[in-house]
Amino acid sequence: MDDGAIVLIEIGALILGIGLLSRLAAWLGISPIPLILIGGLAFGEGGLLPVTQGEEFIEIGAEIGVILLLLMLGLEYTAQELVGNLRVSKAAGLIDLLLNAIPGALIALLLGWGPVAAVVMAGITWISSSGVIAKMLQDLGRLTNRETPVVLSILVIEDLAMAFYLPVLTALLIGMELGAGVVSVAVALAAVVLILYVALRHGRLVSKLVWSKDADVLLLSVLGLTLLVAGLAAGANISSAVGAFLVGIAISGPAAKHAQRVLTPLRDLFAAVFFLFFGLSTDPADLVPMLAPALLLATVTMGTKVLTGYLAARRAGIAEPGRWRAGFALTPRGEFSIVIAGLAVAAGVDRSLAALATAYVLITMVSGPLLARIPDAQRFKAMTKRIQTNRRAS
Repeated sequence: MDDGAIVLIEIGALILGIGLLSRLAAWLGISPIPLILIGGLAFGEGGLLPVTQGEEFIEIGAEIGVILLLLMLGLEYTAQELVGNLRVSKAAGLIDLLLNAIPGALIALLLGWGPVAAVVMAGITWISSSGVIAKMLQDLGRLTNRETPVVLSILVIEDLAMAFYLPVLTALLIGMELGAGVVSVAVALAAVVLILYVALRHGRLVSKLVWSKDADVLLLSVLGLTLLVAGLAAGANISSAVGAFLVGIAISGPAAKHAQRVLTPLRDLFAAVFFLFFGLSTDPADLVPMLAPALLLATVTMGTKVLTGYLAARRAGIAEPGRWRAGFALTPRGEFSIVIAGLAVAAGVDRSLAALATAYVLITMVSGPLLARIPDAQRFKAMTKRIQTNRRAS
């Protein structure tokens, strides 16, 4: 059969499968993310019926999915809200770094992989998945909750910190000279400052640039601008997701409101492709040897993420239920963790690190959306209410 026909058949079958899994998830009352991931494992490398064509389309679609998820989050907030939340969450960002990077560094040293691998694993366990969390907040209907800006502030701090971390890590991995490493970090910093300046100071101009009463013109304008900025950000060693998020922040008023409406179906499609791609690119056989250390590491660092979110929300004056929701929402790791592991393995770091990172990320991606529902359970609400009552009494 013609290769083009095979590509269409495989992509059509995968998208249809996503739709059926999403329907099953809705019937079960859970997020579709775990089911889509498991489905990807079944049809990916080493799976029951591996996909042989269309990998490039799915990979690009996955990247667009993350970009759209963060763009839509940005459209929910104004530049002033972003700056205010970042100021409040500075201490939370430091706590986040200490609580979540240290366990990763320690396990690398315990496994005998050396100090460079320790820096790699620190990044893998530190950075939460903006894409997974954005989809999760949407599925749970929490985008307008009081604790959500706290969660987003921590995610933005992490993603902006990657603009410094990735150039430094690259310099360590390839043995770059100090001068070249400093230049790489300076370029990334300048790009971050430029994007923030445009988003904060010239948001009205950006909104006028993309605004149109015609839905198709608005869709093409916003999507084109977002992909352009995301690509420029990625070229400057900044997360493309950060670029997309800041485009969303810069767009306000009627442009933001109508952009949300026309982009929602597109976001849902490509977000599902993102989770599918992660499963497809994972060989289950590689995960088995590292399941035990990955499970231990995931248990520890999901606990530290819950603590991070709880403390950040408490500092922001959020009530007890919202503190727990913020904590559990931060547990999934994802795209950035895999990128970091890929850089390390390509530079010659122990290949077992990639297997550990993949197993670790998969565990947190599957369990994170399930754990995020815990604060909404009646039994958990009753427990937190008793804790609050005891605190007042004491």
